[in-house]
Amino acid sequence: MRVLVTGHNGYVGTVMMPMLVAANHDVVGLDTNLYEGSTFGEDVSRNFPEINKDIRDVELADLEGFDAIIHLAGLSNDPLGDLNPELTYDINYRASVRLAKMAKEIGIERFIFSSSCSNYGAGVNDWLDESSAFNPVTPYGRSKVMVEQDVTKLADDNFSPTFLRSGTAYGVSPRLRFDLVLNNLAAWAYTTGLVYLKSDGTPWRPIVHISDMARAFIAVLESPRELIHNEAFNVGRSGENYQIRQLAQIVAETIPGSRVEFAEGASADKRNYRVNCDKIINTLPNFNPQWTAQKGAQELYEAYKKVGLELEEFEGPRYRRLKHIKSLMEDGRLTNDLRWRQLDPA
Repeated sequence: MRVLVTGHNGYVGTVMMPMLVAANHDVVGLDTNLYEGSTFGEDVSRNFPEINKDIRDVELADLEGFDAIIHLAGLSNDPLGDLNPELTYDINYRASVRLAKMAKEIGIERFIFSSSCSNYGAGVNDWLDESSAFNPVTPYGRSKVMVEQDVTKLADDNFSPTFLRSGTAYGVSPRLRFDLVLNNLAAWAYTTGLVYLKSDGTPWRPIVHISDMARAFIAVLESPRELIHNEAFNVGRSGENYQIRQLAQIVAETIPGSRVEFAEGASADKRNYRVNCDKIINTLPNFNPQWTAQKGAQELYEAYKKVGLELEEFEGPRYRRLKHIKSLMEDGRLTNDLRWRQLDPA
């Protein structure tokens, strides 16, 4: 199948692209490359054909000849979304719906949207499944809900969207993110000896390794239409829901010489949800997740040790998404609406 992957040079995309190729799909990426200066470890392989373009500027001609779109691109965390909520809606919501409409217009049948368990949001202790009410608490979460609500209305006999609501991602990637809970806790533990908790550790999170996320997208891509048409799936395993303090303990047990410590004034995080992922397991037999929090913590520890990670590095503008964006703006390379500035030649 010929597949366009938006955001292919991001945290998830750089892991997903080789897996798609290994599954014998013909892939092309589309990315504005905001994080080309944020490579972790070895350089990102650029052996894939790509379209270097902002998702807001995609044209019909860019979509010709594809059988499916995997739509990953967007502003990808809550602090970045809070920087400019309207910009978050412009990129994550309006550009996504526009892309789906163009895909339908040009005859692309499958549209797989990278949604999020952030849709479920706040203050819920009961188990949540795909029929549970949305309760997003951030511009990021609200943007994902709005895309689902609009794109589901486009579904018909010729256009088949699927919404993959992934848990909180973790795992090593060439574009590794340190703002995600397991990645962050392991980085603090490795660089300082402290598994540093900024909340009281009681909230629940479903977590999923990025390669298992990729397996879910591939399983949808390869499934019969009747199984995935206009359906939403929580991505992960029901057994991989943890309280933050449980993840902290796993990290402390994995990384030698580390211990759990709470930040002064640590309080409850209103984002709290446990998510049932049985639907995807039962519906898509080709989806076979392989990771656990323990295995992921070990992977992260080994990767951090290999590169000699330091605190100032992972907390600084190279890897922190929000700090990186602000740095590009301060250097005059990015405009306030996150477009690359056209600099006059010297």
